Amino acid sequence: MTSQPRAVLGRILNDLGSTLIEVVAGEADPARTVSEVLIHDPLDEPARLPGAVVLGVGVYGAEPVAAVVDRAAGLGAAAVVVRSPVPVDGPVSEAAARTGLTVLGLTPGASWAQVAALLRSLLASDALGTVGGPDEADGAELLAGDLFALANATAGLLDGPVTVEDRSGRVLAFSSRQDEGDDDRIATILDRQVPAAKLRALKQLGAFQALYRTEEPVYVDSVSDKPRVAIAVRAGGEILGSIWVVVDGPLSEDRTQALHEAAKVAALHLLQHRAGGDVERRLRADLLATVLEGGTHAPQAAVRLGLSAQPACVLALAVTGGPSAPDRVAAGHRIAEALALHLSAIHPRTAAASLGGVTYAVLPTSSDEHALRVAEAFLGRVDNRVPAVIGIGRLAARPAELRRSRADADRALRVLGSGRSRRRSARLSDVYAASLLEELTDRIAAEDDLPDGPVVRLRAYDARHNTAFTDTLAAWLGTFGDVPAAAAAVHIHPNTFRYRLKRLAVVAGIDLADPEARFEAMLQLRLSPPHP
Repeated sequence: MTSQPRAVLGRILNDLGSTLIEVVAGEADPARTVSEVLIHDPLDEPARLPGAVVLGVGVYGAEPVAAVVDRAAGLGAAAVVVRSPVPVDGPVSEAAARTGLTVLGLTPGASWAQVAALLRSLLASDALGTVGGPDEADGAELLAGDLFALANATAGLLDGPVTVEDRSGRVLAFSSRQDEGDDDRIATILDRQVPAAKLRALKQLGAFQALYRTEEPVYVDSVSDKPRVAIAVRAGGEILGSIWVVVDGPLSEDRTQALHEAAKVAALHLLQHRAGGDVERRLRADLLATVLEGGTHAPQAAVRLGLSAQPACVLALAVTGGPSAPDRVAAGHRIAEALALHLSAIHPRTAAASLGGVTYAVLPTSSDEHALRVAEAFLGRVDNRVPAVIGIGRLAARPAELRRSRADADRALRVLGSGRSRRRSARLSDVYAASLLEELTDRIAAEDDLPDGPVVRLRAYDARHNTAFTDTLAAWLGTFGDVPAAAAAVHIHPNTFRYRLKRLAVVAGIDLADPEARFEAMLQLRLSPPHP
């Protein structure tokens, strides 16, 4: 993991160009670095993100597009993507020339979600080497690289557009030149998934059975307008996926060998991706733990997580219910993944990990009020399917302050999980008094430090005589001395309530006219256990 961007604009244009995006305004600098994918929101004020690709979802017309270009330039963005057709004359071309940004047009019908996923896949790919484009005659071996580069190299060797797919037909990577394919291939790239009708036709034809039964390429010429050659990607006896190439006819011996080599390299990538997912999650969890615990290594860990550029808040999430511990653990894993996905859509440099049964997330933001709205929106989405609560820490201006923000989030989380508040998300400032009560309760329990007092005497008397003086006192204090309201709360006549109130004052030895005595009684009712 590193904070330095690796991808460049030229690679995005090579991999996604002609099929999904095209340059419509401005001069594209192929060497310009690209670091993030940012979705434009006119009501949000994102932090400066140098090298970001800004997706102008829902932006149409010359003036709005030009405004997005100007705004993206202020963020240090590398390019803006808007839906084609784009009015390139006038304001748009002037904005592109003025800012130096590249304006890209997205193919009509393409999904913004898929484009965002594809861009993030390109940015996240961790190139371990280079994939050569060896000449067909010399038969040089493919070197290790990322799946998109592998797809491009294979397309060059076999002279046809390539996709790398998993066993369910989901496209993991694809080459350039997809516009040379047929309508089925274009639909596959746009949806990043082989169409359901095409999958059914391939199954009925027996293509998958043949593909998984042999290690040789399988030629398929009766399902789409153009024939395909496919080869299974294997690791030992396990089928990991497949490579599909649009071709003009059966492969020559040299091209068959090249496809075999590509399948071997693809197998390494798919295995590495599967194993690396767990490794990366553990690494991010370790880095996040280092940041939240503070110390000498925290600043470096924050840099590696990309958290050093702007203020942030810590969010702490926990599952509060469930019929059994295993159910709570399973629910915790599911909601932790959902929270990480939700936050990553809000800010690309959010870090989240589960530590000790609590999911912590660091959300770059300019205010804890914004973090609270984010938490409420997330819990609103999961509704009551998972009984979860989120505590929110104070705003940390720099990474060194995230430790304090985590402590705040933990304190708020404990209150929310204790039942002292009906809220599902809160900042420490929202539940500060309840947090103090929790801490006092801990001290009392640890040191057996609850002195004898009016509430203790009332509870002891109630236990011996089967009376309800404690409830009477709590109702009276809870209604600010309003006898009719208090009587209604405990379902008795006001005159009976008045009698009990006078009687309990004698039993407890409390002067109800004394404000200090009332405060002490209220505090003991909150702190002491329900039974002596």
